[in-house]
Amino acid sequence: MPTSPKLSASLEQGGAPLSPATAFADVTASDSTLRRFLHGLPGVDAVGLEARAAALGTRSIKTTAKAYAIDLAISMVDLTTLEGADTPGKVRALGAKAVHPDPTDRTTPTTAAVCVYPDMVAVAKEAVAGSGVKVASVATAFPAGRAALPVKLADVRDAVAAGADEIDMVIDRGAFLAGDYLKVYDEITAVKEACGTSARLKVIFETGELSTYDNIRRASWLGMMAGADFIKTSTGKVAVNATPANTLLMLEAVRDFRAQTGTQVGVKPAGGIRTTKDAIKFLVLVNETAGEDWLGNHWFRFGASSLLNDLLMQRQKLATGRYSGPDYVTVD
Repeated sequence: MPTSPKLSASLEQGGAPLSPATAFADVTASDSTLRRFLHGLPGVDAVGLEARAAALGTRSIKTTAKAYAIDLAISMVDLTTLEGADTPGKVRALGAKAVHPDPTDRTTPTTAAVCVYPDMVAVAKEAVAGSGVKVASVATAFPAGRAALPVKLADVRDAVAAGADEIDMVIDRGAFLAGDYLKVYDEITAVKEACGTSARLKVIFETGELSTYDNIRRASWLGMMAGADFIKTSTGKVAVNATPANTLLMLEAVRDFRAQTGTQVGVKPAGGIRTTKDAIKFLVLVNETAGEDWLGNHWFRFGASSLLNDLLMQRQKLATGRYSGPDYVTVD
């Protein structure tokens, strides 16, 4: 992996870890230096990546370990509604489900967060008050990201002012694919600043639109260098969303980034993860690639809603020996 000269000097001197913005200040000084760094990252062996993701997906866990994995996965869900027809009532119901996913069993963990549009943040905040469930808000002209920067920043500030604990921003994929990496970097840093000290920032790449694994690796490093607290695969609004392979690649990136900088960044696969079996495959990827430090909802999330219902049904089956079916869980 290429390393920033400033970062290398700090490591050699044994100093405290630098912030990503400081550590990579020389790399992000111009379009040319940033492009040189990103294109200097090792190329991705697509065949090897997909083979490893598939092999890890064959791992199976049983009984006690499965029960632990189900509860862990429930605690990592960002329960989400991002529809034009969202109403305050729907958001309140979603918040109630996040706090008590299974009203018949109060030992069920809460979900990590509820994720809504900025205008629904205040409603969601009230619905989960006192529970520890976070409120996340998509912003920056989600899902396309086609707006001027001042509009995007206003979107973020409105959500934070309403009480959002987390902001899920989308990058300008057009700028990224055109090679205008510095524009993308500058937008992420500006959004990070708009989040202030109260909201963590998740940076969405829309991996299904980035075309290549090399681009996903470059976007991962770009987002982390700009100060992302999480890197996230997708909006859930395109045909190709989270896959084991693209998530594995991003887990490798956060692992390598921490090894080089001392800064830990979370990962959030979103879209297309619907079953308990799927969720467990992703947890295996986390454990085997990034390690146990990422096996908690502070560092790993699932962007999913239908997944929660299947996790609850499988949890009930382990507890009772009977498969209750979808009529026994609330519909989102």
